[in-house]
Amino acid sequence: MAIDKQKIISEIIRTAKENGGIALGMTRFEQETGIRKSDWEAKYWTKWSDALIEAGYSPNQFGAPACDKELVLVKLAELTRVFGHYPNKNEIKMRKRGDSSIPTDVTIRRLFGNKYSAVNVLLSFVKNDPVWSDLIETLENELERIMPESNVVADDTLKIGYVYLMQHGNRNEYKIGYTYDAIRREGEIKIQLPERVNPIHYIETDDPSGIEAYWHRRFSQKRKNGEWFELSKLDVRAFKRWRKIY
Repeated sequence: MAIDKQKIISEIIRTAKENGGIALGMTRFEQETGIRKSDWEAKYWTKWSDALIEAGYSPNQFGAPACDKELVLVKLAELTRVFGHYPNKNEIKMRKRGDSSIPTDVTIRRLFGNKYSAVNVLLSFVKNDPVWSDLIETLENELERIMPESNVVADDTLKIGYVYLMQHGNRNEYKIGYTYDAIRREGEIKIQLPERVNPIHYIETDDPSGIEAYWHRRFSQKRKNGEWFELSKLDVRAFKRWRKIY
C-alpha cells in the first residue's frame, strides 16, 4: 500500500522536532519511521533533500529559517557540553570542519550580539529545557566571569540601545524588548495591536540584547507569548529602578 505524500512530510516534521529541530537523514528517518526510500523516490521526490525542502527544512538539515535561532542554541549547548565551557571562536571553527551544521562565529554574533549577550541567551535556553540542565552552572559561572567586559565603555564607536517595557492598553500585559530607535519601535508596536500601547520605561544601555535576555529570564515564569509577560506592580517597579546600564 502506497504511503501518502503528506504522511511522509508529517513524519519528517515530527521526527525533526524530536531531534531538536533538525531533520533526520534518509537512513535514520527510515529506521525511526519504517518509511523506505522506495516509498517516496521517483513518486514524490527525486532525492531526499527535495523532501526536506518541501517539509520546510534546508538540504543541509540546518533547519527552516524560522528555527535558526533555536538550532544555533542547540549547537552552542552541544559544544558547551563537549568543551566544558562556552566555546570560543577557534573551538567553533575547529568543530565546524567536521560538522557543517555548526554555525559560524559571525552567525552567532549576528543573532545574539557579543559574547556576554550570547551566553545570557543560551543560559535562558538551557534553563527552559531539562535536557540541558547540566549546563546551567557552567554558563552561570561563565556569565559571572565575563560580566565586567560587558560594562566597559571602549571607545566612541559604542552603540547605545534601549530595553523597553510597554503595556498593552489597560491589560496586565507587558512587552519587554530592545531597540536602537525607541520612537520608531513604539510606533511599530502600536500598529500591530488593537489597543493603545503605553510606554512604561526605557533602560539605556550599550548591551541591549544582553539586558533584554536578563529580564526575559527573570520573568520567564510569567511569559504569555513571545516577548509578552503578565507582570505585577512589583515587577514593573523593579524594572523601572533600572535607568542606565553600562
